[in-house]
Amino acid sequence: MDMAWSQEMEERIPHGKVRTRFAPSPTGYMHVGNLRTALYTWLIARHAGGTFILRIEDTDQGRLVEGATEIIYKTLRECGLDWDEGPDVGGPVGPYIQTQRRDLYKKYAQLLVEKGHAYYCFCEKAESEEDSGEFDRPDDPCRVLSPEEAQARVAAGEPYVIRQRIPKEGTTTFHDAVFGDITVENKTLDDQVLLKRDGLPTYNFANVIDDHLMGITHVVRGAEYLSSAPKYNLLYQAFGWEIPTYIHCASVMIADPATGTVRKMSKRLGDPSYEDLKAKGYLPQAVVNYVSLLGWAPHGELSEQEFFSMDELVRAFELEGISKSPSAFDMDKLNYFNAHYLRSLSPEDFYALAEPYLKEAVRAPQVDLKLLAPLVQPRCDTLLDIAPQVDFLDELPEYSTELYCHKKMKTDEANSLEALEMTLPVLESLTSWDHDSIYNALVDLAAAKELKNGRIMWPVRTALSGKAVTPGGAVELCQLLGREESLARMRRGMEKLR
Repeated sequence: MDMAWSQEMEERIPHGKVRTRFAPSPTGYMHVGNLRTALYTWLIARHAGGTFILRIEDTDQGRLVEGATEIIYKTLRECGLDWDEGPDVGGPVGPYIQTQRRDLYKKYAQLLVEKGHAYYCFCEKAESEEDSGEFDRPDDPCRVLSPEEAQARVAAGEPYVIRQRIPKEGTTTFHDAVFGDITVENKTLDDQVLLKRDGLPTYNFANVIDDHLMGITHVVRGAEYLSSAPKYNLLYQAFGWEIPTYIHCASVMIADPATGTVRKMSKRLGDPSYEDLKAKGYLPQAVVNYVSLLGWAPHGELSEQEFFSMDELVRAFELEGISKSPSAFDMDKLNYFNAHYLRSLSPEDFYALAEPYLKEAVRAPQVDLKLLAPLVQPRCDTLLDIAPQVDFLDELPEYSTELYCHKKMKTDEANSLEALEMTLPVLESLTSWDHDSIYNALVDLAAAKELKNGRIMWPVRTALSGKAVTPGGAVELCQLLGREESLARMRRGMEKLR
């Protein structure tokens, strides 16, 4: 085989700095485990001042989902994970989409055949048989075909795959930055398919070729790929290439909503993807911060810190902080993170996020949403918490008069009726319906009657909302609802109490 093409590819490889890649398959939304892989990969590159690459692995044509590549771009951008090289920005080692590199894989597979580290296989094996691990490597008759016979069958147009020739004896040892040295017996490894009948590479083969040709120095992936690492090593060794640093991350676990059983997170089992979390009112920065701590912990003076900006994560992230133990995805903990980020937003930024939720929940034209937003902000864990807090503004719900009874405020049904009867004419007489005017009127009334403010405020708030908990008190609700609606609701409350 003429090796000029190989030399040309080697000369393109960048050297001298950390280079990492995130290589998702465009098969749907990005699940939490994938997002964590992308984040750790990005952090390794940014911490070292290196290069972060986005590569699209679309060789599994049967599972591709239309529009999924755009979802990948959008998710990474929303999470602040910018890339230096990729399909949309280019770079020195493109193309960055695997199907656009298909001719390349065939050359490297054939080179392995020439070197004796792979062979043509003409056996018809279903994909399910390949995945089951039941394919008996030593008995594969194609493994012992002479090169001449194999080439003759290829030349005759017989369909084939190219398989990796795994040594029958001995062991293979690989090093992982998290799990250390791991040794496996070669007899436990199967002769995996490298090149499929359609000419496209398998995931495992394309990864090795692309990682080498793109100069990848650190490879981050889930611990489920530990079993494939020996075969990767054997491929690198067969080509005479330098092996990158492996970083295998332990699984993210979750309690199954149906059974309560703790299991690995899986998008196939309906566990939340990034898009699902966003739809449930979680902020990208909260999700990223929480996901960063699913299997990694800062050291030293940062060991107790929970909340990190992206710049802080870049400075703090070190491989030594990655754990061998599985981590637990906890929605309550994510709520805690999200609440922190929501409450830390400026009023302007919170309103920008909350406006569509407020408009969906409140249709009453007199309600000023910009006045409402600051009242709900401290009471939200997610943006979906907005609607249940403000639904009474459109329509007063049916409620029990027991709501007027409040031990701390020293109110009951009888004195609440008295309070409303005293308050109604005072509010009716106001010439200006604004916060200060309403507040002063209610406070002055309580003082004149020698009552604590709560004896007036609680009945008014209850009459206006029909709820035990509201964003804002009596004054704020009067201001939001406006004069006519507020007075009408107070009259209705008086009727219920009589």
